[in-house]
Amino acid sequence: MITPKLTIVGAGPGDADLITIKAIKTLNEANVVLYDALVNPDLLDHVNPNAELIFVGKRRGCYRYQQEQINELIVARGKSHGHVVRLKGGDPFVFGRGAEEMEYAAENGLQVAMVPGISSSLAVPAYQNIPLTKRGSSESFWVITGTTKHHKLSDDVALAAKSSATVVILMGMGKLSQIVQLFQAEGKNELPVAIIQDGTTTREKIGIGTVDTIEAIVEEKQLSNPAIIILGDVVKHRNRILEIQQEVLVKSE
Repeated sequence: MITPKLTIVGAGPGDADLITIKAIKTLNEANVVLYDALVNPDLLDHVNPNAELIFVGKRRGCYRYQQEQINELIVARGKSHGHVVRLKGGDPFVFGRGAEEMEYAAENGLQVAMVPGISSSLAVPAYQNIPLTKRGSSESFWVITGTTKHHKLSDDVALAAKSSATVVILMGMGKLSQIVQLFQAEGKNELPVAIIQDGTTTREKIGIGTVDTIEAIVEEKQLSNPAIIILGDVVKHRNRILEIQQEVLVKSE
């Protein structure tokens, strides 16, 4: 007898090595895997060879499936095949709609489970030696979506701009000018900013500047989505590490 089940699995931020052992075990047990565009294809090597693979992501704004269709597909495959794994980039509970898919599946009789992933909001800055908190620099951090479901900039960005916390904005490149204006309005023109595109992958690109200069740097380096915006004094840590390494190198020569 088939037991319909959905497991939401976090694929991590891009580097295939940044997936948990539990996630790999779950992929190996799956009967069906529905995966997104930001999932590293190397992770599919860990999927049960007898499982059905279905790409349900979007590329350049083109949706292969609408969210309602994905929800229905999860339920249909769960009832016909058994264990459905929904493989989503980063952590599916951080702007990943994993909670919505889990709720829909549960309402339609599927067992549900969650395997957390490493969120890009944490890992992408870390890969560039940018801590989100650092004693003496930042006591907390905000993680905010740059674009709400109504395609507007989140009101939380204005609130975050007033704080001393590190601010991490996902899906915000299309609203960069608005973000800059909000921080300028708070007198934070010289606040360090980092923008990292395709973080933790071989395609990674980074631009470092300030609130006043970051738009020109984005244009110069041709940065675009998918990218993460980090605003805060902690961005300085990256250059400090580079300086220390250079000093050590000079002394050793």
